[in-house]
Amino acid sequence: MENLKVESNDAKDTSVDMKLEVIIIPVSDVDRAKKFYESLGWRLDIDIANGDFRGVQFTPHNSEASIIFGKGITSAKPGSLSNLVLAVDDIDTARKDLISRGVEVSEVFHFAAGPFNNSVEHPRVGGRDPEGRSYFSFVSFEDPDSNGWVVQEITTRLPGREWESKPARATDAATLAGLLRETGEHHDHFEKTHAEHHWWDWYAPYLGARQNGASSEEATAAADRYMEDILHVLPR
Repeated sequence: MENLKVESNDAKDTSVDMKLEVIIIPVSDVDRAKKFYESLGWRLDIDIANGDFRGVQFTPHNSEASIIFGKGITSAKPGSLSNLVLAVDDIDTARKDLISRGVEVSEVFHFAAGPFNNSVEHPRVGGRDPEGRSYFSFVSFEDPDSNGWVVQEITTRLPGREWESKPARATDAATLAGLLRETGEHHDHFEKTHAEHHWWDWYAPYLGARQNGASSEEATAAADRYMEDILHVLPR
């Protein structure tokens, strides 16, 4: 097997930031697909219907890229996507989590000729990568339409495979005070209508959403969803 070749660009980076944001998933039954991706524990961002259009967006936990599916979005054949890749730092833990959620998952495997190399006969070999290398161990599963997902274990990224993060811009005291006051006002309704909880768990997603450009209504929805879906703080 040839060694994995690492390529890097040492030239000064002058590129415009361009992040992979959304992948469109073709499905035949929107509600069935929504139920499936909810079962994965992914964050439901939107479910919007307008006439013959419906758009549903989910984001895998801690992912910066999302998926969108629905009605009137794509003419691609349902189930026509394959090898959609999810990265995890522990393939065995990820597999157990998927199984616990009722998902049919393959056994752990590696590629005989290297990651994603399907050019050889019998490309997939059962078991983890014998050398325990990062990028080399996988499991796979499908959604109800047979869109295929591959989960790849990445424990250590190769050199040059992570962008340098830009330092967050500091918020001045007056702006932060105003935002905290606003957060408290919007949290008041949730606190009165839901079970006992830590206020900071609601504040965190609200503040994060507002600082990322969401409206107060969108931030409230995001915080409520986080509390109910992730922390399971339900109405009284």
